[in-house]
Amino acid sequence: MAQWTSAVGAAQLARLLTSQQDRPAGPGTRRPPAYRALADGIRLLVLEGRVPVAARLPAERELALSLSVSRTTVAAAYEALRTEGFLESRRGAGSWTAVPAGNPLPARGLEPLPPEALGSMIDLGCAALPAPEPWLTRAVRGALEELPPYAHTHGDYPAGLPALRAMIAERYAARGIPTMPEQIMVTTGAMGAIDAICHLFAGRGERIAVESPSYANILQLMREAGARLVPVAMAEGLAGWDMDRWRQVLRDSAPRLAYVVADFHNPTGALADEDQRRRLVDAARSAGTVLVADETMSELWLDADVEMPRPVCSFDPAGSTVITVGSASKAFWAGMRIGWVRAAPDVIRSLVAARAYADLGTPVLEQLAVHWLFGTGGWEQAVEVRRAQARENRDALVAAVRRELPGWEFEVPGGGLTLWVRTGGLSGSRLAEAGERVGVRVPSGPRFGVDGAFEGYVRLPFTVGGAVAEEAAVRLAAAARLVEIGGAGGVEAPRTFVA
Repeated sequence: MAQWTSAVGAAQLARLLTSQQDRPAGPGTRRPPAYRALADGIRLLVLEGRVPVAARLPAERELALSLSVSRTTVAAAYEALRTEGFLESRRGAGSWTAVPAGNPLPARGLEPLPPEALGSMIDLGCAALPAPEPWLTRAVRGALEELPPYAHTHGDYPAGLPALRAMIAERYAARGIPTMPEQIMVTTGAMGAIDAICHLFAGRGERIAVESPSYANILQLMREAGARLVPVAMAEGLAGWDMDRWRQVLRDSAPRLAYVVADFHNPTGALADEDQRRRLVDAARSAGTVLVADETMSELWLDADVEMPRPVCSFDPAGSTVITVGSASKAFWAGMRIGWVRAAPDVIRSLVAARAYADLGTPVLEQLAVHWLFGTGGWEQAVEVRRAQARENRDALVAAVRRELPGWEFEVPGGGLTLWVRTGGLSGSRLAEAGERVGVRVPSGPRFGVDGAFEGYVRLPFTVGGAVAEEAAVRLAAAARLVEIGGAGGVEAPRTFVA
């Protein structure tokens, strides 16, 4: 059986390699031999995630014709990549991209920093903000007032509290998507929702198509469920989805599930437009793939000129292709572990039935708190505060990084909570390691890719602002200098910083 899960055509690979020629070479750089330049170009595309790991490369003759070079040059480049561990080949199956065993692989997700470490460490690992007060306290008080009738029951509601299910359905209807309470299941956060979906639709060994890069914790959840992840490279910058790649992967790999974050994508911040959403739903329907649309960032637009497209599920009126996941954790507070699934009633029934072997249900008090927020207008007020806070933090972080690290490249998203940064050729994994020594915690790019891609990136969240954002950029610059010199000699211990 072939070891590749997608394919890159000769013309497509030639275009990607040509785009690298616009990057200026450093002073004093000597031009390498043609085969070496080609091998380095392909290796960089793999490490940046623009060519997925386990992607079949074109035959030597095809690529030579597309690049107008000799077949000998391509053969030598492929052999160099094989020697370095970036290419694997087998007679009759072709050659496909790989990552050497020694490269750092995303072995886990993004766990929160222990509270006791917050005094000396600036945490840029967790993309979550403190609770918006006084709305959290008011919601909990409102929930306590509504609790007594529920306290006289067993307290297990596998599908969620009927009142909250009805409220969530009404909110979808208000967005122009007719929804019944029977189409809603309340879960323990978005992670709980996606975990339940994966166990229902994608058993061990099943393929799941994911954006490349994608949300680290979800990728790890799927790995631990035994899924075979099929990465689909995102377009450059904030352009979002490359629909030709998506259609090809869905057609060729026929994955059981596909997972996408169309609203202020984590980590890039890209916002998919309506045409991309429509075409992806059509491609998934044609391939028989169930499309999971993660909407946890959908209310976090930060700029006034952002026009939010219709939800992904609006392009699936029959409800047979798209499953939508929402959550209170990003828009309100990560400690409010309330998520939900919107799907066809038969899917909801299957998810609810399977829940008997998982967590039985979601905490009643938290569901009542979210119901209070939705029913009183407190949700809209709290989310508006959240947007203002994230906007202020984003602008402060962008200004600080541009000042302290002018060689780092990024595009500023119009919403969401994350900035996806190209680190000027430095290793993201080494930056993360050096950052721990100088007092800033930052997740490296490979955590957001499949099998070690995106080594030249880090993700910076909009969770700190003002003087803390400025200090974070100073410490990132110190980490970058450590990586450049290849050591930690003479590093000053990080001073305590109180937010």
